[in-house]
Amino acid sequence: MRHWFTQPELALEEATIKRFEPSHWIVDFPRGSMASVTTTTARPDLAVDATFARKNDLVGLIFESEDRHVHIGHRRVTDRNYSRCTLRFRWRSQGLLALDAVNGPTLTIEGRDEGGAARTWFVRLWNYAQGDGSDAVVTLPFGALDAGFSLPAEAERVWPEAIDRMFISLVPIGFEAGNADRFSSPPYGRAEMTDIECTGSGGTVAIKDAFVPEHDYRICTAYDDLYHLTPERVIDEIERLGFRKLVNHYVGMSHYPALTGNGLVDAAQAMTIPARRWHENFAALAAARNFDIIWSVSMELLEQLCPEAWKQRAWDGEPARTGYVPPSTLLSPAVPQAVAYLGQVAAAFVRIGVDAGLPALIQVGEPWWWVRSDNAICLYDSQASTHWPIGHVPIADVSVASSADAMAVLDLAGTLLSLATTQIVTAASAEVGPVRSHLLAYLPSIMREDAPEIVRANLPIGWASPAFDVLQLEDYEWVTEGRSELSRTGIAEASGRLGYATQRRHYLAGFVATREERGDWQAIMEAAAREKAAGTPEIFIWALPQVLRDGLTISQGEEAVDSFRDVQFPLEIGQASWVEPHFSTSIVTGSSGFEYRNVEWEQARLRFDVGPGLRSLADLKILLAFFRSVRGNAIGFRFRDPTDFSSAQMGGEPTASDVVLGMGDGNKTRFALIKPYGDGEIRRITRPVMNEVKVSVAGAVVANWSLSDGGFVEFAVPPGPGTTIAAGFLFDVPVRFLDSHLRISGRTHLAGEAVSVPLIEIKEG
Repeated sequence: MRHWFTQPELALEEATIKRFEPSHWIVDFPRGSMASVTTTTARPDLAVDATFARKNDLVGLIFESEDRHVHIGHRRVTDRNYSRCTLRFRWRSQGLLALDAVNGPTLTIEGRDEGGAARTWFVRLWNYAQGDGSDAVVTLPFGALDAGFSLPAEAERVWPEAIDRMFISLVPIGFEAGNADRFSSPPYGRAEMTDIECTGSGGTVAIKDAFVPEHDYRICTAYDDLYHLTPERVIDEIERLGFRKLVNHYVGMSHYPALTGNGLVDAAQAMTIPARRWHENFAALAAARNFDIIWSVSMELLEQLCPEAWKQRAWDGEPARTGYVPPSTLLSPAVPQAVAYLGQVAAAFVRIGVDAGLPALIQVGEPWWWVRSDNAICLYDSQASTHWPIGHVPIADVSVASSADAMAVLDLAGTLLSLATTQIVTAASAEVGPVRSHLLAYLPSIMREDAPEIVRANLPIGWASPAFDVLQLEDYEWVTEGRSELSRTGIAEASGRLGYATQRRHYLAGFVATREERGDWQAIMEAAAREKAAGTPEIFIWALPQVLRDGLTISQGEEAVDSFRDVQFPLEIGQASWVEPHFSTSIVTGSSGFEYRNVEWEQARLRFDVGPGLRSLADLKILLAFFRSVRGNAIGFRFRDPTDFSSAQMGGEPTASDVVLGMGDGNKTRFALIKPYGDGEIRRITRPVMNEVKVSVAGAVVANWSLSDGGFVEFAVPPGPGTTIAAGFLFDVPVRFLDSHLRISGRTHLAGEAVSVPLIEIKEG
């Protein structure tokens, strides 16, 4: 299995689609309101379902010229010129202000005018409609489109050749502009756009058409990060990226709940109507594409939506709060109403799947008693506290809790947690019959070295097999911090504690919080491969929103196995090569003559020409034999750059103190080999020369380390806090032949003609 980040400059297959493809619309709305957009595949239709929190809230049905929300290999080619197309559709609505109302549906167009100045136009759809206010055919000729409420008196021509974004605003009956008061009960509305067609010579756009063959990994999704897309687009992304069979779908913590008029979760409803419609569409499409869905329900809710009585609380009465902005909170396993609500949610989602023909699969995701950053465990909401012994001293710091009283309370907390998770699964099975149950545990938070007794509460014996059918484990924090040994032992200890054999275990690999941290994917994919090799039946990548953001692409097959051969290009030929480092830099010259430069690569990519090293027919035969052995440009190999192959200055003999790799913290065991170049580039060294690596800790040469694939030094024991880890090494460059053919003959060589044999660096890690 291999992976890479698809780049904008990569030449990909393209196809053509209609410009206003229904599955490419998105929605947006203020927090508290909720909307979803769904499609039908039988004909070009879409529908928007919405609930509204405040009297001045509006929902936007959006079409963007720049297709920003999916994988870079599947995006539409940006085309802002709409002058040569006409959009026509049938509009039907209920519960929303009608087309002919004063604040009825308006098409807001954001772009630039003919002179290049930013502009916004407001096109009243009623001016282009035929029918009545709730059922009409709307025709929008972009080449002759006028903004303004009353036409022709207030007509203002839209400039159609530089449109960035357009959206149709939807507001409920009872809308009051400028009035932020809440509705006593959130109203619901629905709009349908059917028989959508876009005509004219500009009615189609190009789209990237990359498609990855099926591989062995599965995918996790997250509704809180995908709610704005159509389910059809989400399923398309999953399938095009090679994921098959199983989707682990996290239903989220902020977008599925139905709310009361005061903005809190409505315990009488499992979910809001827009979320229900989205998930019904999602389940139907998944079933049609042969995906099964594990519905993941968590004990986490956005804090501002959560009733106060449901929240876990620490010894000082403060509620459990995560580090998200805005924060989420954790529901108390001791509060019957909170547990019953989660059971209702689990039952509703599983029912949606079963009604679509899917098997009944449920996951209770990351259930735990929250531990704050100051180590205070949140066991002290009013209902939980009734379970603790009289005279119990609240645990203010779980890392130093060692008394018999504290241990007894942690054990009781574990019992409450296991009972709550059982009740959630039982509620789902009561709705649809037998379900296959999954428990997801996040190991770095519940198997802490500095607070080992947390497992009593957060990895309770009540979860021991056969309490759940499958134990799912994730440990991304250990993985991304380079603590690979702790990752391995933690999984083994958790599985052993609860008695789940490898065949009844899943592994979740990920995640990467920001695009700037996407280098963490290397360690994550290595951990996924490790668990696959260990026999874990299903490996899930967490999660689709981050995969799409980073352009992560995964592939397997014969080409992946043979993509690199760890052999050295003949040194005697390579010594006379030419070297050419280059960057990818976009340079735009403005009308004033000033240049704007964007460096798109963090590291230079090297090119070599080994043609000058061919000095005899014997060299030519060696080159041809090597070219055949790596199948032209199909397989990469090592190349010794004659100008840069040592960590030492000026290419000297390496010493163990040449390059500082990082600082020890008492936990991290894995350090990447690097080579800095002044104040500029820091280069990753992925192909060091075996037996030519020397390592020092705090200035002393050490031997308690090993060299792992990808150029990583791994220590058996973590270096102590504040210690400097340094290394010296010789290294090669991973390269391939630039071309798939080699045009050299003995005659041209003997005639003294210049020969070019280009190689190009392969970017790894």
